[in-house]
Amino acid sequence: MADIAWLMRRLKAMSIPEVAWRLSQKQIQKSEEKRFRSNKCSVVNELFDKKLEGSSLDADKMYLNLENRQYSLETSIPLLGDYDYERFKKAWSAGFQTENEWPDIFSYFLEYKQRDDIGDARTNWELNRHFQFALLAKDYYVTGDKKYLNELTMLFEDWNQKNPFLWGISWTSVMEVAIRCSNWCYTYCFLAKSNDAPEGILTQLQTGILNMTAYIESHYSRYSSANNHLIVEAYAIGQSGVLSGNRKWIELAVSILTREFSLQNYSDGINKELSLHYQSFYMEAVGLLMRILLKNGISVPESWYKWLSRLSEYLATCIGKHGEVIEFGDNDEGKILDLCGGFNHYQYVLGLMTCLLDRRYTDVSQCCENLRWLFTEDERTATGKKSRYIPKKSTCYKEGGNTILRSEDERILIGIDHAALGFGSIAAHGHADALSFQMYVDGQSAFVDPGTYLYHCDIENRNAFRRTENHNTVCVDGKDQSEMLGAFLWGKRAECELIDYTESLDCVEVKACHNGYSPVLHTRTYTFNGRDELIVSDEITAKTGIVVNFILAPDMDVALAENEAHISAENINIMMKIHCEEECNLMVVDKPYSPKYGIYEASKCISVKTVTSKLEVKIKIRRDSYEYQEPKGTDNC
Repeated sequence: MADIAWLMRRLKAMSIPEVAWRLSQKQIQKSEEKRFRSNKCSVVNELFDKKLEGSSLDADKMYLNLENRQYSLETSIPLLGDYDYERFKKAWSAGFQTENEWPDIFSYFLEYKQRDDIGDARTNWELNRHFQFALLAKDYYVTGDKKYLNELTMLFEDWNQKNPFLWGISWTSVMEVAIRCSNWCYTYCFLAKSNDAPEGILTQLQTGILNMTAYIESHYSRYSSANNHLIVEAYAIGQSGVLSGNRKWIELAVSILTREFSLQNYSDGINKELSLHYQSFYMEAVGLLMRILLKNGISVPESWYKWLSRLSEYLATCIGKHGEVIEFGDNDEGKILDLCGGFNHYQYVLGLMTCLLDRRYTDVSQCCENLRWLFTEDERTATGKKSRYIPKKSTCYKEGGNTILRSEDERILIGIDHAALGFGSIAAHGHADALSFQMYVDGQSAFVDPGTYLYHCDIENRNAFRRTENHNTVCVDGKDQSEMLGAFLWGKRAECELIDYTESLDCVEVKACHNGYSPVLHTRTYTFNGRDELIVSDEITAKTGIVVNFILAPDMDVALAENEAHISAENINIMMKIHCEEECNLMVVDKPYSPKYGIYEASKCISVKTVTSKLEVKIKIRRDSYEYQEPKGTDNC
């Protein structure tokens, strides 16, 4: 739970205008408390803002591709942590990580952060985003089978009975309301275009959408909270504005998104949250609104095309030949629309951008089902005539702070982090991983980022997955590069500087440093020959105790001998050789690893412990299968 110390630290991260805005929000909340705390009412029964009376939604303005005949008939959605949907589909207040439930109290008094006694709020929110509503409405539209409508009606009525407006866990986050509102919009449109859809549920959906949009308009995120949350909230306001013909909502959404492009993104195409997942999440929100604006003949600012093109290029550059992805920072698998019950979010977003922009970032001929409902077959086919964006073999994003390297034959994909910690005064989704790297070989993970695990409970592991010691970089004297003050709050943070980036026929060299251990500075140089060898060289400005970690994918086997490590898995053979002026200890240790949100595993890590100012590690990817032999000779390491 939040304590006084955390609140004081969070307050320090706010500007005076932000404090004033938050106080004004408290006044609005007091008014809402007075109205809705003693009078529990559903969000679907009446319009709370009388100014919206007379408003109605037009399903035609969604411009769904109702001719689509390539569809699935899933009736369940994937839940974070791989929980069983059938067991939890009506457990709207489930704690998931425990048998306890979130209390039925007014949402402004519900403390959901670090609730080990209940569970992770993010896991619960996934169920309450209502992807299943849109999914079932689509199923009913394409089949006319009442079993899908009956299932949807049962869930819809049950949710509204158990989740009165501003009561319980499902109303604790404005962004969660925005995603739910968006899914209700798609639900409404599919039902409105179906035969024999009950007028009652359509009327209730419309009322709920208008009420939720008005709520978002009054509470959308600002200042230090204005990251991806604000983007998704603006999208929801804009989409409802288009469907209802509310010009004020459309203009508000467009103005917010236009302003935020330069505030939330680096000019070279990297989102300032420095999380690839949150970049694609951001892009999905803007792309979905852009689509519906264009379909309705509403002009989109020219700057959107420029920014989305740059963001798309970076996203595509982070994806390898086999679909492997370089990801730094948090990833909670967030999405806005899911009409098929799970898919590859990165490929879907690149497909969305391919349909909207003038470049082809991915092949949409075998696209995610979402795109088949959002664009006609002719529109998707036309993307084949667009010029294909092909990532270069090496790309250094000097402003955004990441470098992506590919071998000439594209067997090897490497990502290097020399970026800032994260976005804004709280850097919420960053990790203390300056100068770390990741590597894939033939599409398989070799050297990995630990992942995310959980957000809102088990603070010990939330911190562990962000610590320096659990990333592929140097840890000096057991310290973290940056100071963790809360689950989404950072204090003193490492500052990175790109010293040099050079390309030649023989190699690419990336040299960068950071001051996270000030007054001691850490400089790291990566040298890649473009084929099969990566050299990692570390320099510390003072001779001190360091641990250099190389975290491996869980399926890797390791054999150590003297100053060498042999790493192997199916079709992968890697040799590591450590060069050190001082005596060092080479060992294999376990590290936390989270392949998906909510999933915890252990992974092997080659850990080099020494007292030195210089260390070099050569990583050689073998291109043949061979029997490992103990190395001959000795080294001073």
